Amino acid sequence: MLKINGLSRRMGRMESNWTATLYAMNETISAGQKSQQEQFRALPETVEQSTGSNPENSVIWLHGLGADGHDFEPLVPMLGLHEIAATRFIFPHAPTRPVTLNGGMRMRAWYDIKSISTSRDQDEAGINESTGLIHALIERELSRGVPASKIVIAGFSQGGAIATHVALRYPQKLAGLMVLSAYLLFPDRLAQEIHQANSDTPVFIGHGSEDPVVPVNMGRDLAQKLESLQMPVEWHQYTMPHSVNQEEILDIGTWLRARLK
Repeated sequence: MLKINGLSRRMGRMESNWTATLYAMNETISAGQKSQQEQFRALPETVEQSTGSNPENSVIWLHGLGADGHDFEPLVPMLGLHEIAATRFIFPHAPTRPVTLNGGMRMRAWYDIKSISTSRDQDEAGINESTGLIHALIERELSRGVPASKIVIAGFSQGGAIATHVALRYPQKLAGLMVLSAYLLFPDRLAQEIHQANSDTPVFIGHGSEDPVVPVNMGRDLAQKLESLQMPVEWHQYTMPHSVNQEEILDIGTWLRARLK
């Protein structure tokens, strides 16, 4: 369970407090949005929240292994985005699949994890499948009138690895890439596969110095790899385990406000 400064990931939903805010909170996709989903072949189930009506920005935020789309839902009102144009947050649920590293247990996962290594034994078929799912979500935002230049791709842990894989190869300029406690898939292939459209896209990378799941050196290696490609990277290291904390939440809000004005 994701912990935020001792608060559970659900945080009791905080529904009584949220209703008093200026945010337009939508916990599930409306019936109209569900009918729109049918236009897309490979579109995962999602949880959505918007900071206001008629969103002009979108953030597609992927959860980590074994979690679901509700995992980062409580963070939206903490980001201080009322100063910018309305932003739609899309939290997709990963498919359920067996995970080799966890003894074949079935859980929500963007791809199978066969070993700790990020350069071999990668589940390329699963990675490609999830890439297609995220592309479908981006296409839906384009159809809703949000240009790619107003879309941020974000993710935590395994979700951050997929977010990075997708964003750096996407053929249209994105607003930014936000990577939390994650790592780089196929590091030896990135220089050849990165798309010119996103070769200078701003990147936020945050990682906990006490992370026992994804060691901080893996996040630092990701930052250094992107910096070596002359990408504008913000590296943030926090005193925390495999989680987010209040300091990181504030930094995320500041970064998003700069990307989505």
